[in-house]
Amino acid sequence: MNLPRTQHSPAPLGCPPAPTAPAAAPRGPVRPGLRFVPGLLDPGSPALAQAGGPPGRRLLVVDARVHELHGHRLHHYLDARGVDHETLVLPGHEQVKTMDAVFQVADRTASFGISRRGAPVLAVGGGVLAEVVGLACTLYRRSTPFVRVPTTLHGLVAHRPGVETLVDPAFLVTLGRRHVASGLAEVLKVALIADAELFALLERRGRDLLDTRCQAAGIGAAVLARVVHATAFDCGAADGRHYGHIFSPTLETRALPELLHGEAVCVDMALSTVVARRRGLVDAEQAERILRLMRRLELPVRHPLLESITLGGALADTVRRRDGRRWLPLPFGIGAGVLVDDLDGRELVGAAGWLRAWSAVADAAPTLDG
Repeated sequence: MNLPRTQHSPAPLGCPPAPTAPAAAPRGPVRPGLRFVPGLLDPGSPALAQAGGPPGRRLLVVDARVHELHGHRLHHYLDARGVDHETLVLPGHEQVKTMDAVFQVADRTASFGISRRGAPVLAVGGGVLAEVVGLACTLYRRSTPFVRVPTTLHGLVAHRPGVETLVDPAFLVTLGRRHVASGLAEVLKVALIADAELFALLERRGRDLLDTRCQAAGIGAAVLARVVHATAFDCGAADGRHYGHIFSPTLETRALPELLHGEAVCVDMALSTVVARRRGLVDAEQAERILRLMRRLELPVRHPLLESITLGGALADTVRRRDGRRWLPLPFGIGAGVLVDDLDGRELVGAAGWLRAWSAVADAAPTLDG
């Protein structure tokens, strides 16, 4: 998502507009390498067994919680399809995103002895697992291919390259409510910066998605399809993808394990919305809609750690991570964005104070979110 570097004109991202949301997610390819496959673990479906190459040997790397919930079905499927496989179970939370986990995957890949070209690794889990497996496969024998099966909303939205990505919305049924909300923060991020129609859809049906774990009839699959479309295209530089990640990496690190990834991203988006409001990039009605939707999705809009020292440190960390570049994304209305290069500590402290006051009023009058 290549955002324009101006604050004075509309800010299209250069991506094709998302189509009108279908009644159900499409079967088959949605973008290169990505397919919706409802009933993925039905032994009658060849999709997983044939993903990334001809049926044969597969190393299955699976999130520990996913294995607990779906391991029996995974193994039954692979056995029924005649796939010789070994399984490596890894914890999937942020605290174990380490090189030790990467080396575990690489070592098991070597000991299993799979063919680099003909036997991709199957990665079944969320975004953390995909990152670990992706790095291990990149390091092993000149980039061993891998197939992703995302089991969380974050894993779906944060697309990582692989031979294929197979999406079965049924995996989301077993997510806890808070994790669904955290994943919806990633959906909201796409809506705010790239898709005004998706934002309106979340306003109308977001609570249904939360209540049903994205299984609401006629809407869950439609939202997933819109999100996939909105993140499907390489629109030049990845500036838009930094949205929600100005302050959240520092906040998330300092608040672990209190905050989930999507929750930290939402706090970041809330603060950037207030900054945009105070600059005139977002009007009062739009800012109110954004903040109320966050609360309606049961997401935090502020955190006590986000004080002046933390804000300054987080901004400095972001600039360092981006090789000294200060161009940072802010929303421009709803569904578009701009890049700015003049954020400073005083402005951030003022925005945080405004957000703290707004939160106090909203907490005292919960009917505002009705």
